Amino acid sequence: MSPSGPPPLRLGVNIDHVATIRNARGEAYPDPARAAEIAMLAGADGITAHLREDRRHISDADIDALAALTRKRGRPLNFEMAVTREMEAIALAHRPHAACLVPERREELTTEGGLDVAGQHNRIVPVVSSLKAAGIRVSLFVEPLAAQIEAARSVGAQVVELHTGAYCLAVRERRSDANTLMMALREGASQARSLGLEVHAGHGIDFETVVAIAAIPELAELNIGHFLVGEAIFTGLDAAIRRMRTLMDGGREAGGGHRAPGSRFDEAAA
Repeated sequence: MSPSGPPPLRLGVNIDHVATIRNARGEAYPDPARAAEIAMLAGADGITAHLREDRRHISDADIDALAALTRKRGRPLNFEMAVTREMEAIALAHRPHAACLVPERREELTTEGGLDVAGQHNRIVPVVSSLKAAGIRVSLFVEPLAAQIEAARSVGAQVVELHTGAYCLAVRERRSDANTLMMALREGASQARSLGLEVHAGHGIDFETVVAIAAIPELAELNIGHFLVGEAIFTGLDAAIRRMRTLMDGGREAGGGHRAPGSRFDEAAA
């Protein structure tokens, strides 16, 4: 990669919905930790897991196992969490590489949008400070809006993860606003980087949308989960991740950069 080129693009695999399938029958399988092992062998740079307040998929025991596994393998765990005292305490107990603060409502099927950082400034600041003091890298999941990105910097986060769900849905539905939504992502990524924030992206990314997203030069990391778990039903998790890895690397090359061999989350954080 040239000094002026985009940063290496990392892949974080979210294994939440392996736990969703397990919990549908109340069995011990499929095991999210086994999925994490396969993901890392297939090209994932790290593992993402969201422990929700209602424990609908990932459990406390899963976080215990994933924290131990990623530490043993020397790979980062990205702990997605709501801004609550309970989740803050769990993060501080496990000290994952990163914590991504996300909005959470019990009635939603999945995370439906970005965190309102601007509107919840005073609530978010102490949590960010507490996590950072423990050596945890803090990310905020936000919409690609100027006010939210500026607020992310003001509360002390090191990273923003841009919500790509609206763009991905527009592409799948063949809507005319897909280009406008992509432009918003590009502008948001540029703004965030100019403010000194590391820029990630995630939500709804699939084989059809990953190339264009990966070409955004400011992005350092993509977090992808639900699609990969679904595709694994047909092709296997290893094959699904390897294809995603190939497509995102192709998108990054088309955008003017490349993946550094062996790149990892912690190398960008160093």
